[in-house]
Amino acid sequence: MTYIPNRSSFQAEAQEFLKLAIPLAAAQVAQAGTGFVDTVMMGRLGQDVLAAGGLATIIFMAFMMTGIGLISGVSPLVAEAYGAGQAQRIGRLTRQGLWIALLLSIPGILIIAHLDGLMRQFGQAETTVTLADTYLNVMTWGLFPAIAFATLRGCIISLSQARPIMFIVLGATLFNAVGNYVLAFGKLGFPEMGIAGLAVASIGAHWIMFLSLLAYMLWHKPLRQYSLFQTLHRLEPKIVQQLLWVGVPIGIAAVLEYGLYTVVSFFMGALGTPFLAANQVVQQTVIVLFMVSLAMSFVATVRVGQWFGQRDGKQIQKAAQVGIGLVVLFMLVGGIVLFTLPNQIIGLYLDVNNPANADALNISISLMRIAAFGLIIDGIQRTANGVLQGLQDTRIPMLLGTAAYWGIGLTTSYLLGFHTPLAGTGVWIGTYVGLAAAVIAYLLRFRTVMSKQAW
Repeated sequence: MTYIPNRSSFQAEAQEFLKLAIPLAAAQVAQAGTGFVDTVMMGRLGQDVLAAGGLATIIFMAFMMTGIGLISGVSPLVAEAYGAGQAQRIGRLTRQGLWIALLLSIPGILIIAHLDGLMRQFGQAETTVTLADTYLNVMTWGLFPAIAFATLRGCIISLSQARPIMFIVLGATLFNAVGNYVLAFGKLGFPEMGIAGLAVASIGAHWIMFLSLLAYMLWHKPLRQYSLFQTLHRLEPKIVQQLLWVGVPIGIAAVLEYGLYTVVSFFMGALGTPFLAANQVVQQTVIVLFMVSLAMSFVATVRVGQWFGQRDGKQIQKAAQVGIGLVVLFMLVGGIVLFTLPNQIIGLYLDVNNPANADALNISISLMRIAAFGLIIDGIQRTANGVLQGLQDTRIPMLLGTAAYWGIGLTTSYLLGFHTPLAGTGVWIGTYVGLAAAVIAYLLRFRTVMSKQAW
């Protein structure tokens, strides 16, 4: 069993961080590419499909990320066990994480399949509700493999292995892109399924990722020492309780964070179809870049968790500083691209020469420029939260996130969006105000937790 070194400089920590972050970020961006390709195809099917599909995608993502949040205890606990040299505990944590993934998926599937009434209550157009419901009824079957894949991913990156994930996700993304084209537009002898075809291709990609990573972990010899899937049939309530003790607050925080984006999408839909279509264009673009900061937050959790297993406070500080510094650097570059090339990016989704898309185009440009500044805020808050998760500090950050996302962010979004001329622009500004509040709260919390530990 290979353990992390006892000490490292900032340069060495950055190298270890990037060794995990680069392949994992590539995997996350490729996975986000699934949504990107879906969105491009939706745009080619028309503005109504783009608006409805965008809303449905956000809803499914909210459920998926909630489930992933609830099993997120796997990563910091496995990282701690790895740092402390507890091989058998790693296997037990992974197996019980898969049990949690299964138990979460069953009610999730039932709820997703019956959200059409809720969409109508939020003022969505009937066409939007019908198309979104069609997409969601298919996508429900992708919920379990998505959460289960995240469980296995949390284990393997905590063992300082990320490269297999990159290749698996890249392959699944390629499958999704081809499947989207073939099924949505009826190519190669397949029937033309429209938005339902996009959903079929997406769930296929989720199952490919889960089964491929499962196969790798079963047959890769160095991983056999952890007995990852031995006695998989056995439910261990004590381990489940430990995972949920760390993971439930993360899951609740995910509900609040992604729920915020879902409500924002409803706000944009209430303002009109062009606002909702523009929201989907910019949000999907931001998601691709956000996936890099999400990958960095995963790595921050792992690196902090591994040093936490060795009870090394100085190295925890270094890992946190390296993670936040690198995410700021990347998001700064991403923000410059969004600010300087909005038309070219929007043109990937919408026909900018079509007069019917003029309103959505103008709104998208305004939102893209706001997002360019908001990326850094979003990246810091995500990575800082990942650092706290590595310390297994999840309950207080959950409360801080509640206040920031909903008490400050959502309130500001509503006021600026519906009570000022800013409209959709105001909705997005309010969201980033909430994220900025979360940044301040998480950084102060990290300082407090570190000061209380007897390193």
